[in-house]
Amino acid sequence: MAISHIRALRTPLQPLGLAAALLCLSLGAMAQSGPPVRIGLIVDQSGVYSAITGKGSITAAQMALDEAGGQVLGRKVELLTFDHQSKADSAAAKAREWYDTGVDAIQDVGGSAAALAVLNIAKEKGKVLVMSGPASDRITGDMCGPTVAHWAYNSYSLANAVGKAAAEKFGKQWYFLTADYSGGYDIVKATTQAISTVGGKVIGETRHPLNGSDFSSAVVQAQASKADVIGLANFGNDLVNSIKAAREFGITPESKQKLASLLMYINDVHSVGLRTAQGMLLSEAFYWDMNDETRAFSKKYFAKVNAMPNMSQMGAYSSVKHYLKAVEAAGSTDAKAVMAKMREMPINDVFTKNGRLREDGMMVHDMYLFQVKSPQESKAPWDYYKVISTVPADKAFLPLSESACPLVKK
Repeated sequence: MAISHIRALRTPLQPLGLAAALLCLSLGAMAQSGPPVRIGLIVDQSGVYSAITGKGSITAAQMALDEAGGQVLGRKVELLTFDHQSKADSAAAKAREWYDTGVDAIQDVGGSAAALAVLNIAKEKGKVLVMSGPASDRITGDMCGPTVAHWAYNSYSLANAVGKAAAEKFGKQWYFLTADYSGGYDIVKATTQAISTVGGKVIGETRHPLNGSDFSSAVVQAQASKADVIGLANFGNDLVNSIKAAREFGITPESKQKLASLLMYINDVHSVGLRTAQGMLLSEAFYWDMNDETRAFSKKYFAKVNAMPNMSQMGAYSSVKHYLKAVEAAGSTDAKAVMAKMREMPINDVFTKNGRLREDGMMVHDMYLFQVKSPQESKAPWDYYKVISTVPADKAFLPLSESACPLVKK
């Protein structure tokens, strides 16, 4: 009798338990159907920088999203892309439109001129902006912002590695071929400072327009200067065409004058070929053949784009991956909350180990000095680099004590 009574009492409660379970499922479904977290990339997909950012950066960012299961905080993550065609005004207009219509973060802008234009919009809107494509030191210098980060490299880190090494190895007198915009100016300034620390000096410079078509005149002027080193302060297709022109005019690996690229990617080496690029010094933050982890990731990447990733493309992967972790940790997409978590958590992924995001917005990590192999030294496709040295994070980037960023407490 007692047992029957207890069973009778339990029976009415069962529907309530079912209702509670259904309510939980409903709430979960609502969370899943909430507004998506939207991430944008503004990169050159058809012009001078298309091979070094473009589809490769988009693919790398998508791989980071896929690894996260395409969601964060129970919300779908969407990746938006835009081809700015190396036009700063076009990049800025798209950034404003995106931020105004709910894009939570822009995770790259290719090219320094476009990057600085978008940076102003991000600061105005108080939105997250992380960049791996541009070189300009101003991103974490006088133009820094509380929700802005510079991820893969900058002019200082490249000049610090390549400039000093080339001045010591090849000679002290330098002549620059410079892209006539902010990225070119910044890297020349940084390299001039770097080579001066080892007794180097600049004896001349020729500037050329972005996406130039003929570099013969600039190369002839550089050759006539008798400089020991011709520093190539240009990028993408301009760099490739400069190297080809220099080789045509007799500036070869065997000649007295040497070429030093201040920003050369593995894609550039692939484009000009080992016979033309051999012996050149360059700096990157990533090389696909460093270890088992980098090789495994790069094999998956290669299957998608038929090329090995460079540091800017891997920077897009790393920054998206870290951003999603920070959103999860913050429990929010609020820009300030997420950026605080991004600074708090170390960066450990296939791109870098023990990286950290400083208060000026620079993500500091090891950089590497490479030399391009000769055709005889290369044993397989894309086997292009030999490691000359590792520049540790605390030496690779400008010390905070020298930063022009107004956010830095001195």
